[in-house]
Amino acid sequence: MRIDQCLQEGAAKLVALSDSAQLDAQLLLSHVLQVKTSYLYTWPEKTLDREQRSAFNELLAARISGEPIAYLLGVQEFWSLEFDVSPCTLIPRADTEVLVEIALEKVASLAAPKVLDLGTGTGAVALAIASERSTALVHGVDLIEEAVLLARKNAKKLNLNALIYQSRWFTNVDQCGFDVIVSNPPYIDALDHHLDEGDVRFEPKSALVADLAGYADIQIIAQEARNYLIKAGWLAFEHGFEQAEKSQQILRSLGYSNVSTVKDYAGNDRVTLGQWSG
Repeated sequence: MRIDQCLQEGAAKLVALSDSAQLDAQLLLSHVLQVKTSYLYTWPEKTLDREQRSAFNELLAARISGEPIAYLLGVQEFWSLEFDVSPCTLIPRADTEVLVEIALEKVASLAAPKVLDLGTGTGAVALAIASERSTALVHGVDLIEEAVLLARKNAKKLNLNALIYQSRWFTNVDQCGFDVIVSNPPYIDALDHHLDEGDVRFEPKSALVADLAGYADIQIIAQEARNYLIKAGWLAFEHGFEQAEKSQQILRSLGYSNVSTVKDYAGNDRVTLGQWSG
């Protein structure tokens, strides 16, 4: 089968299941052929051999079942960096780049800022910050050992410096005096119907679901962060689009000032931050 025919057939099978059927087919086929997507349109008449056709059909079937493109390809772009991903961690999403922007803004005037990323997963947030601030001392921690190994692999792949280690939130963090602490913690209620939809179905529930209607980990992080921030340091964390008001209440109740919420690129409340006055 020719490349153009393969793309057409693949997109047709995906159209009822994906909002980006054509792109999905392109990414899967370019992955199989180990070429850039531009190659597919430069050489549409090239034919696939039996092994390539079989590999594409296998990936296509997995995508039709709902498996995320990022897991099938093993990579995901974030902050213009390519991160290796695996089912042991969340897939980095564009909306989380807002968290990176906030951290960079808060340390913009500091020569050698200290930043802690809680629940680092692939290392996306920590390493994105490190990519912009080479003089920063960036820590990234995660409870899951496989995630720690993956984040370290990404740091090496991207040639970026960050201290990445295993910790349940602050348990193994033996330093304090951080200028900024950031986190994309679990914040979904266990009863939320979104857990049964889209890519989320395939992502680790431990990285998604939190007790107390989704606020348990946010509460712990906000409470403990006060012991690890410098005076006037900042805490910023991602949350659900309907959780801004409660998140602000949690920070204010714990003594944080200058509390506010920043919207993501789709215009939804996404990151709440506050300054610890000490």
